[in-house]
Amino acid sequence: MNNSQDIKALYQRYLDNDYTAEELDELLECFYNSAGNHELSSVIQRELEVEDDARQSHPVVQSLLSRLDHDLMAALNERDKAVKTTRLWYRIAVAATIGVILGFSMFFYINKQGDKDGSHVMADIDIAPGKNMATLVLPNGKTISLSDAKTGIVIDAGKLTYNDGSVVSAKSIRAKKGGAVLPAENLTVSTPRGGQYDVVLPDGTKVWLNAASLLKFPSNFAQLKDRRVELIGEAYFEVTKNKNKPFIVKSMGQEVQVLGTHFNVNSYPDEASIKTTLIEGSVRVSGSNKQVVLEPNQQAVLSDGIQVRSIDVDNEIAWKNGDFVFDRDGLESIMRKISRWYDVEVFYMEKPDKEMHFGGIVSRAKNISAVLKIMQSTGQVSFKVQGRKITVIQN
Repeated sequence: MNNSQDIKALYQRYLDNDYTAEELDELLECFYNSAGNHELSSVIQRELEVEDDARQSHPVVQSLLSRLDHDLMAALNERDKAVKTTRLWYRIAVAATIGVILGFSMFFYINKQGDKDGSHVMADIDIAPGKNMATLVLPNGKTISLSDAKTGIVIDAGKLTYNDGSVVSAKSIRAKKGGAVLPAENLTVSTPRGGQYDVVLPDGTKVWLNAASLLKFPSNFAQLKDRRVELIGEAYFEVTKNKNKPFIVKSMGQEVQVLGTHFNVNSYPDEASIKTTLIEGSVRVSGSNKQVVLEPNQQAVLSDGIQVRSIDVDNEIAWKNGDFVFDRDGLESIMRKISRWYDVEVFYMEKPDKEMHFGGIVSRAKNISAVLKIMQSTGQVSFKVQGRKITVIQN
């Protein structure tokens, strides 16, 4: 079932308690299937936004949660007796997926209704989100502050332009002399805390830099045996294919080698591990004297060794698409993301609780109060904002 109207109608029949066993299976299938998952979560979100007296959002969700629990248990007990064990795990996976979707939807609800519930963040001023902001360092050491009115920069044949075609500056990078290609020189693009920027490399590879990140790369790849770049922080890559010249990303003791693919690397110095997430294609990750080859929807986690796990890649690249997505993320992990994007310092009244987790989605375009309000609405924490200093108070 891919039609959003069909999914909405099926979901509505479930809310009205007017559905068949086959329709219940179909609804569960939508939860499990990634395409249907997106459609169904959108339907649930719209349901939560309904404000009329006939359908108050919060009771609908409570009723749905209760019935889903009952129906899932019935499905597990009745239908799985005559099937293989794998069917049981399928049902459990479906149940877990439902929990995630409803958790996100509830957070949308809390975010929209927070002021009504008294979820106020103590703050003398609100803090605006990050923006397009970066610095380019030329081979001669000169720096150029890139325009915050643009979203990215293109390096092509020694010319520096923004991605709308306008010139970055009168300065340029010498790529040729008398028709001959000159040796490559190193360029660096860096984003501060509270900044992000896009870069198109000389080979056409597209790079999205997250906040507090740095990318070092050659001015051209013509005379090089490979396309090697260095990364500190986080970046998403869409690599131009060239089977004769592999693309290599070096970051803090790790190397990722590809021929042409889409992937994300998170290598912030203040994180406990380096995470490489593959969206499409294939990559080889090397580090800690070990190599692994990733398939799409897998992530390599480099710490003492390398572990490979299957994940929801949409969550990992949500930052590139303008969102924060938290899926049972720890308090400190979330606050580090907030610190980088909003350029704030974070302090804790007491040692952070490692067992405290949060889930939800919120736009990175919102002021900091919107993000903190969502977390505060759980009742687990509260915040005090003074200037660019945030104090976390565990309840």
